[in-house]
Amino acid sequence: MVSADTPVAELSYEQARDELASVVAKLEAGTTSLETSLALWERGEQLVAVCERWLDNAKERIEAVRQNRPAGAAAQPESADDDE
Repeated sequence: MVSADTPVAELSYEQARDELASVVAKLEAGTTSLETSLALWERGEQLVAVCERWLDNAKERIEAVRQNRPAGAAAQPESADDDE
C-alpha cells in the first residue's frame, strides 16, 4: 500500500492512477475541510503529472518500436495452431 506521503516520483503508473482515483473520490464526497481539500487537490495535480509522464513514455516506446519495424512488416498475431 502506498502512503500519501510517498513522493509521487517514486510511484508506478498504477499506483499513481489508483491514488488519484482515491483523491478524486475524497474531493467529490465534499466532507473534507478547505485546507485538506486544497492539499488533496495539490496531490492530485502531482499525480496527474506522473500519470501523464508514464503515458507519454509508453507512447514514445511504442513509436520507437513502430519506427524500427521493417517497412511493410505487420505484426502477426500468433495463432493457437502454431503449437501443433
